[in-house]
Amino acid sequence: MAFLGLLVWLVWVPCPETAASDDAVYRLGAGDVVQISILAGGEEQVAKEMVVGDTGDVTVPFIGKLPAAGLTINELEKQIIPPLARDFFVDPQVHLQIKEYRSLQFFISGAVKEPGVFSLDFMPTIMDLIAKAGGVTPERGNLAYVLRGMKDPVRMAEEPAMEELEELDAEVPTQSIRGTKPIIVDLQRLLDEGDMTENIRLATGDTVYIPPGTKLNQAATKIYVQGEVKKPGVFDFQPGMTALAACIMAGGFDQFAAPNRARIIRQTDSERNVITIDLKKVQTGDAPDLPLQPGDRIHIPESWL
Repeated sequence: MAFLGLLVWLVWVPCPETAASDDAVYRLGAGDVVQISILAGGEEQVAKEMVVGDTGDVTVPFIGKLPAAGLTINELEKQIIPPLARDFFVDPQVHLQIKEYRSLQFFISGAVKEPGVFSLDFMPTIMDLIAKAGGVTPERGNLAYVLRGMKDPVRMAEEPAMEELEELDAEVPTQSIRGTKPIIVDLQRLLDEGDMTENIRLATGDTVYIPPGTKLNQAATKIYVQGEVKKPGVFDFQPGMTALAACIMAGGFDQFAAPNRARIIRQTDSERNVITIDLKKVQTGDAPDLPLQPGDRIHIPESWL
């Protein structure tokens, strides 16, 4: 399955529509190169490249300098059109396109071979950034956390212990770090199973943290078997694991177990669900087994007799 994930990684390319939508939300910064095309009277009046300077300005044809840093290309277009219409052309049209990204910075740490800050000239996905960091290490866990809204990824890289990122290991990862709720990416589905729905597009300034499997919150990588089984405990979650298989891993049912009244407690971000299942019928083939999810707790009650 790991080979399948690698194969999908190698052949996947972003579609033009995705790149266009990235340009629409991306905010310009120093060094970015923007192509401008001005049309009026049914003809193209000028087409050239503009560079966002260190002061955040661009030099627009006919107009001169305008502030651009912090604006999207749509917002910059709205700044350009009024002075063109007022002083130069009747009903001008302006088209902007980002040709080169020079202000994109991303930080990745944890279980990757070359952690650090990366300045890129394109809007990467999380797989792109992992590749830039040399790939994941063998001890990587099954989850990655994307912290969005960090103002200074370079300063984050200089913090020696990364305490704030590693707080994510302490408990279920729904807490906020510096007021930013992490985006959670399932690396098992992405890297091992080739599920591209997990390959999210990053935003400039994003910080990606991939904890080692030994430090991951157990609720995200384990299942629990409790009650009337021979060896209750915590077990590594594996793809395809079912309720009966987990009980077998726990040594099977005890002498006074009631597998017909088994319960699976499943905690989500918003609610706690209790699923009842008759594992006795599952054993005899009279009922389907239930696939488990990471963090599931299986409870086998005691028989009433």
